[in-house]
Order: sequence, then C-alpha cells, then structure tokens
Amino acid sequence: MSESEISKSAIQATATSPTADEDAKSTSYTVAANGNVMENGLQRGLKSRHLVMISFGGVVGASIWYGTGFAVAYSGPVGALICFLIVGIDVFFVMQCLGEMSTLFPIPGAFIELAGRFVDPALAFSVGYNYWYLWVTNIAGDFNASSIIMGYWTSAVPSYGWILIWWAFYQVTSLLGVVVWGEMEFYFACWKLFCILGGFLCAILLNTGAIGGDYIGFRYWKDPGPIANGINGFGQSFLLAAVYYCGTEMLALTAAESKHPERDVPRAIKQTFWRVLIIFMGLVFFAGILVPSNSPDLLTAATKSGKSPWTIAFKNAGAPQLGNVVNVVMITAQFSSMNSALYVASRSLVTLASQGRAPRFFAKTTKNGTPVNSLVFCNALGLIAMLNYKAGPGKVFTYLTDISGSATYIAWAVIGVTHLRFRKAWAVQGHSTAELPYKALFYPYGTWFVVFINTFLTLIAGYSVFIDGFDAVGFVVNYIVVAVFVVLFVGWKIIKKTKVVPLMEVDLSTGRRDIPREQFASEPKKHIPWYIVVKRFIFS
Repeated sequence: MSESEISKSAIQATATSPTADEDAKSTSYTVAANGNVMENGLQRGLKSRHLVMISFGGVVGASIWYGTGFAVAYSGPVGALICFLIVGIDVFFVMQCLGEMSTLFPIPGAFIELAGRFVDPALAFSVGYNYWYLWVTNIAGDFNASSIIMGYWTSAVPSYGWILIWWAFYQVTSLLGVVVWGEMEFYFACWKLFCILGGFLCAILLNTGAIGGDYIGFRYWKDPGPIANGINGFGQSFLLAAVYYCGTEMLALTAAESKHPERDVPRAIKQTFWRVLIIFMGLVFFAGILVPSNSPDLLTAATKSGKSPWTIAFKNAGAPQLGNVVNVVMITAQFSSMNSALYVASRSLVTLASQGRAPRFFAKTTKNGTPVNSLVFCNALGLIAMLNYKAGPGKVFTYLTDISGSATYIAWAVIGVTHLRFRKAWAVQGHSTAELPYKALFYPYGTWFVVFINTFLTLIAGYSVFIDGFDAVGFVVNYIVVAVFVVLFVGWKIIKKTKVVPLMEVDLSTGRRDIPREQFASEPKKHIPWYIVVKRFIFS
C-alpha cells in the first residue's frame, strides 16, 4: 500500500474509547495544505530520518563538550565512565518499554498520557508536570551554556546579554512549524555528528602527541587517579549522565507527529540508543585522557566559568587558537539541542492543557499545527538562566543538573511502572504478545530493572549533601522535584478523586495503530549495497 493510501486509511479511522480523565473523546483527523495528516491539532509531518536525528540532536547538546569535564572533575575518568555506562544500560531498557507502548499507541503525550490510562489519572498529571519542568530546566541549561561558550571570546557582554540574544533567536526558529523544524533539526544533528567524530579524532591526535608533541596516554588515570572524590562524586556524575541521556525517550513524543510510527519508531529507537551510547562513552573516555580531573579550568560548582577538556588540551598542547574551533562546534551543537528542548517542553504542555491539567490557552495551535502559546511560554521560562549573572554559570549549571537529573529518574521510573501495568492489562483482556508490533527485550526483568534502578538513583541523588555537614540548599535542590511530584500526585488524586484503573477497564483502544504493521512486513526484501546500509545507519 502506498503512503497516500495509508494516510487515507488513517484519516478515515476514528477512536471513541474513553480517556483516563474524560468520558468519551474522538480523535479528529484533517489534512494540512501540504498533504500531511493533522491529528488533535498537531501535524504528522515527521519522517523516519527526522525522528532519529531529533532524538539524537536533543540528547547531544552543546554542554556535553564541557559537561564531560564536569563529570571527570567530580568522579575521575574511570568513575565517570562507570556512571555513564550504568545509566546507559538503564536507558536501553527504558527505550524497550517505550518502544513497545509507543509503537502501538503513537498518541500525543506518549507515556505521560499512557500513565493516566494504564495506572492512575493522578500519575499522568504529576509525571506530565515533572517531564515538562524537566525540559524547561534543559532550556535554561542551554541558555546558561550559551553564556559560558560566548564568554570564552569576550567578557564585554554580560551573561544575561548573551542569554537574551539567543532567547530571541530560538523563539523565531521554534515557530516555523514541525516540517521546517524537522528539516532544520535533521541537518543540524548531522553536522553535530560529524563534529563529534572530529572531536574523537582530535582527542586521539592530542593524546598521542601528534598535536603538541607530548604523548599523554593514560597518564591522568594514574595521577591524579582513576576515581576522584570517592562515592561523593558518583552522585553528581549519575545526575549529569541522566541529564545527557534524557531525550532518548522523546521519540515517544515525536511518534504523535510521525507519518508511520509503527515502522519508524522501532527503527529510530534501535539506532538512536547505540549512537548515543557510543558517543557519550566516547566523549567521556576521551575527556578523561585529555585532562587531569583536578584541572582548575574544568567546570565545577565552585567555578565562575568553565572550559571544555578539548579547549584545555589544545591550550596545553601549545595551540590555544584551536579552542575557537571547539567553541564554534559547541554553538552549532546548541542549535539542535535547544530546538529539541523547546519542542518537547511545548508538546508536554500542550498535552497537559488538552487534557484539562493546565490552562486550555496552552493547547491552542495554529493552522499548521504549531503550539505558539506553549512555545513562547516555555522559552520565556528558560530565562531563569539569567540567575548566573550573580551566582555564576558553574553554580547554575550544578543546580539545573540536579533538578533535571532527578526529574529524569522519576520520569523513567514511571515509564517502567506504566509498562508493567500495560502488559498486565494486555494479558487480562485476552491479548497475546504476538499482536504487539514491537516487543520489549527481556521483559519483565528489564522493566523491573528500570523501576528499581531509577527509584534508587532518585533517592541517592542528594547523598553528598549529608557529608561533612548538612547542606540545606543542596538538599532542597536535589529533592525538591521529588516533593513536588508527590504533592502533585496526592493533590490531584484528592481533588479529582481518581483511583487506580482496574486492569479490565484499562483503555487499550484509543489511539491504537496496528494496521500498517503487516503491510510493511510484507514488503519484499531487496539486496542493498553496503554503502547504502552505512548511509542509512547514520542518516535515517
């Protein structure tokens, strides 16, 4: 069946099963001027290559270039690798949970809405706001990053000046519509991928002495050592790893604006995870062999500025001018990560508003499916980054990392709980796993791992605040999101008198799309040249 025929069949379909919060609601389909399906105000205009690069671009941001140095400074080169590896395994199983649910239910709000449908409407309310302010803090983090990066070139412009300039720029680009935005994100993310590969190459040349003439090897793993600050440093690195891996799950949200989620989402999940894991482990590894963990130029909470390990290494090698190249790479990397952050934050707010959990004002979209009100509001909240003018970028980076990291662990734990409830409801209502377009690997062990590891990491996130005297400010920053999550859940449950949805009453019909699965599976396999396979792996 052709894409046009599939689109027509999708337009003709309607869903009338009740949602978690309302009685009965039908899914409305229209057609945009460009031929894409408009569903619930949002345009299904994203292709497979867009999904892959959106998730990749949103995860690998500008701050990764100096954030890896932050991880090395707190936990040492080997300690940082251990933290990123453990969280990487966690993300693998989170994506398996999401892949199974989002392929079958590619709905706006994704796991946020499914949490209310499969578990409790109060959970959708609390995790929805949790995920929304998670991405608002990421927006603020990108603005903070812009002031750090631009400050490398000149101190004549105050940090808030750079933030306001970038705020205006991203406000314009975010309003161009999902199709234009998807194309922009694709090419920016492609450029970012080449920059990262270039960063790997430069790290090898610096480490081996091809640049600078000094062979480094694993010198810094011996002195000052493989692990820094003991167990105290691990907590901060675990939070940082969560912040950087956060975004892989945005594929579930983009599924609502994908043309063929049944085909594209599983493919994007598989490709994105391995790219992100290899990239993060590679960046952390090379950062740990380029500079010592006790370098005063690395970004920490105590510093007023911070440099990338690559910038520091170029300076140590006698080529400080190459630090300008690193800065250009970081600025261009921010183009895609910032657009992705605005995309997810605004779509999360749209979902909350459309379900009556936020003012309806934020649910409004333009004719081409752009949620203008939500985009403007989320971008404006990112201006809290201007606090760095007094507190310093390092301190603000630490606070935003703590908040965003804890919120990420909460969201991932909820995804695990939601998946467990979905599988139980699926079996109780007489369905078999053979009906699922995509099946999670190692179920239920992987899903239980997601629930336990993320709950554990949430609780120990602020471990360091109890060492060497109680740090009241650090305690609040680390655990405020947990308190807010609980208050939102309990408050909504009391006000709306919600209950845990009985398994037999779980809605397994609304938004379900499993028609194209057999159609795509029946397509004859063709011999594809190896170079085409490589190209598709990288760009599609």
